[in-house]
Amino acid sequence: MSDHDDLLSRAWKQREETLYPSLLGALGPGIHPLDPALFSAVFGQDDVDPRWLHIGVFECPPSPTRAGWAYVSSGLSNPWEATEADPDDVSGLGMEFLLQTRERAPWAMTLVQRFCAYQLLLAAGRMGDHAPLDLWDRMRIGSPIDHADSVLQALVFAPAHHLGDVQRLHSGQFRFLQLIPLTLDEHAFGQQHDFACVVDQLQAANAAPVIDAGRRGIVLQPPG
Repeated sequence: MSDHDDLLSRAWKQREETLYPSLLGALGPGIHPLDPALFSAVFGQDDVDPRWLHIGVFECPPSPTRAGWAYVSSGLSNPWEATEADPDDVSGLGMEFLLQTRERAPWAMTLVQRFCAYQLLLAAGRMGDHAPLDLWDRMRIGSPIDHADSVLQALVFAPAHHLGDVQRLHSGQFRFLQLIPLTLDEHAFGQQHDFACVVDQLQAANAAPVIDAGRRGIVLQPPG
């Protein structure tokens, strides 16, 4: 085994067997990997790097220390190109996605998988000049978050402060980009004022970080 393969293997094992269970509890029955059809049907990309298909999402059930379900990606922080450990550098893309829901939610699995695919395509330069997603990026998604009647039709990528700002692997560091769905009014408020203020007020109203797709909009107050 080469030094590169050993580093990749150790970082992968550390994340899934040690770090994630310590942060999230049981990871469920197994990972839900990305599928080539996701890249082709959603993004029109038929040329798929085989490494991307080793990346997936865990559906973590509630635990004694965590309410609700957690949908967490695993593999975006893989050090595919690294040849030696650098604890001060980022590991892989330097991030993983996290979405927490009150109930088990198939839409949440689909959403995190799609953003994994999108992030990989962004990082590979397949989506024009757009940079990979980062903390505090936000967007409207054009339809209800649950593909049904939810009023949540936008989202922001916020830090997961409750899990620690920086996660450390043998191969380097990564952060969680936590998906926080918003109403269109909450999204507009954030554009006018500040998205950190939006997330703080949602947390105070018990509307984040654990998401209820059926919640109503929160009346937000301008900062200061």
